[in-house]
This record gives sequence, structure tokens and C-alpha cells, in this order.
Amino acid sequence: MSALVRPFRALRPRPEHAAAVAAPPYDVVDTDEARALADGRPLSFLHVSRPEIDLPPGTDPHSGPVYERGAENLARLVESGVLVRDETPSFYVYRMSLDGHVQTGVACAASVRAYEENRIRKHELTRPDKENDRVRHIDALNAQTGPVLLAYRSSERLRELLAAASSGAPLIDADGPQNVRHSIWRVSDPATVAELERELNALGRLYIADGHHRSAAAARVAQARRSGDADASHEHFLAVAFPHDEMRILDYNRVISDLNDMTAAEFLERLGAEFQVRAAERPVKPAARRTFGMYLDGTWYALALKSGALPADPVGRLDVSLLQARVIAPLLGIADPRTDARIAFVGGVRGLAELERLVDSGRAAVAFALHPTSMEELMDVADAERLMPPKSTWFEPKLADGLLSHVLD
Repeated sequence: MSALVRPFRALRPRPEHAAAVAAPPYDVVDTDEARALADGRPLSFLHVSRPEIDLPPGTDPHSGPVYERGAENLARLVESGVLVRDETPSFYVYRMSLDGHVQTGVACAASVRAYEENRIRKHELTRPDKENDRVRHIDALNAQTGPVLLAYRSSERLRELLAAASSGAPLIDADGPQNVRHSIWRVSDPATVAELERELNALGRLYIADGHHRSAAAARVAQARRSGDADASHEHFLAVAFPHDEMRILDYNRVISDLNDMTAAEFLERLGAEFQVRAAERPVKPAARRTFGMYLDGTWYALALKSGALPADPVGRLDVSLLQARVIAPLLGIADPRTDARIAFVGGVRGLAELERLVDSGRAAVAFALHPTSMEELMDVADAERLMPPKSTWFEPKLADGLLSHVLD
């Protein structure tokens, strides 16, 4: 059985360039946002992760010249000395701090074989077009530049090891996108590396929190390059693993474009069959599971699911599943939220004011605020080898692109 993780030789910015290089994950910004963020920032890793910004407007972001430009931009950062590669395989303690929230994990090379054996567990489906994009990006750069966010059931021994390894001054300490502080310590002492490797592999399983497309793409690249050498770099993917009890999931809310030919009064009446519905004087941010906020026709409502039997399976019990099964499908007529254009998803980082804005502007007829999915729920779903509904989790803070990359030798 292959190990879950191993140390690796990171490609990383020199400390003095880290803040200038750090970029948001490639998939949380569109082309226009990436172009604006990288304007006047020649070292921004967006020139590598979203290289269409350096080509004429209107360029297909999935065309060959885009991936070629990404490879050229990465090579330029290496040749100019902005990025350097460590000489020996290492682990990297990675700490993120945002608004008083702190989480400390470890960057590593995760095993593709363990991913294929479901010891690195999934909870979402992937889209072929997004997978294809990352496969072509990895192949063109011969590197994985976007880390997969992993979780593990917290371990006191790992917490002690990471605390000891991060007791000195960090190698990288930089403010990144969205005011997140990224602090990274390199762990290269052979004895400490060996102990970290033992403790991480003793976990037995890891969970993908964010980065299903990146891990799936890495597996496809490994399968295409597979030669029988289990230690080959392409048999591993870039990841940062955090203890589950330090991770923070925000709500992932829903907005619906119309009321399925109902008036607001008719919709409220039909909701009453499944929910206790109470008008509220201020925005409703659900404080407990099985409760929801709803913004309709200029008014906030608090919804509480009426007592009754809940589904036994870990997916059916999720709040996102209950809302889908009892409101969005039967009342609003949206059977498949993956494909129906009438539903959109708003990450909780945007706040409840964004829900109000969408409804008040007429772009949506109704908005629902949800209680965040918990890490325990995510792990239960993954352990049952089930999949969550789309857009069930929004992790915050997010890892930065560019601070650590995994070169495929």
C-alpha cells in the first residue's frame, strides 16, 4: 500500500518576493478580475495560473497559446531568480491567519495511488472541462502550481510537531489576497521529516476539502505518464493538509431567478407545509442546522424545518440537501442544480447583503441563507463514499497560488 504523503522539493519565491508573487487560487477569479489584480504586478502568479491575461482580450483561455504563455511566464520567474527550488525534499508548515482565525497545516506531496484507492477521499463530482483545463496546464508547465486543500482528523501529536517546527522565524511571511496572512516554515531536518512522514501516513486517510479538479487532473497526468516507478514525481500532487477542527467552512447560499409561476404569497403559503415561517426585521443568518434565512420581496424570513423524520444517509441529512428536496425541487421546479440556469450560488464570504442586492435588483426572485456544512458532515459523506450536492462548502481562508509549487521531474 502506498504512503499517503511524502516530502518534496518546493519551487517557491524568495522571501523578499513572496508578497508580490502570491495570488488568489486560479478558480476564484475570472479573466477580467485576474487581469485587474495583476495590473502593475509583473511578479503576480496570476501570469502563470491565468496566463490569458497577457494575451489580447477575447483570447480563448483554453487555447494552446495560453498554456504556452503560462509555461513561459513560469520559466521567466525561475530564470530571474524570483522563484527558487529547494535542494532537498522537505515538508512545509503552512499557517493562514485571517481576522483572528488561525489554522496550521503541512504542505506535502500527496499520493495519486492513495487518491485512486480512495484513501484520499472525495466528496464532489468534477466537470470534464475544468479537469481538462488543469491537465493541459500541468502538462504545459510540467508542474502543479495550485495546491489541493486537504483535511485530516486532528492529531495531538501532529499538532505538537507542527508547533515545534514553526517556533522560529518563518521562511515566508506575506500578506496575500483577501487580507490572509500566509506564513511558511521549511522542515528539512531529516529526523523531523521522518517523524512527520510517519505521523501523517499513520492517519490512514485524508479528505479533499477544496481542489477536486486539481487532484483529478493530477491523477490523469500520472496515469498518462505512468511507468511503474511509484516514486516518480508525477505520482504525487501538491497539497496542504490541515486538522479538521481548525478549518473554517462558510455558508454557501442559493438564489433563484423566479418563483416558478407563483406569487410571493402563494410561495409563502406552500412553504408553510414544511417550515415554520416567521418574518424578521433584520437579515437572517441561520445559527443552527435545519434553519434557513430567506429574502423575498424586500422582507427577510426565518425558516425552521418542522419536526419529522430526517433521512438516515449522511447526504440526505445535509441542510443543502433538505433545502433542495423540500423547497428548490418540489416548489421551485429545479430538479438538477448542476445544470439549471435558474439557480445560482453565492459564497458566504460575500455576506447577506449580496443576497439582498441580487433580489432587490431583480436578478433573483428569492434568496436562501444556509447554515454552514460542518467538517464532520463532510468527512461522514466522504467515509460513506457518497457525494455532496454542488456548492455545499466554501472554505475560507484560501491557500495562495505561487507560494509553493510541485515540479514534475
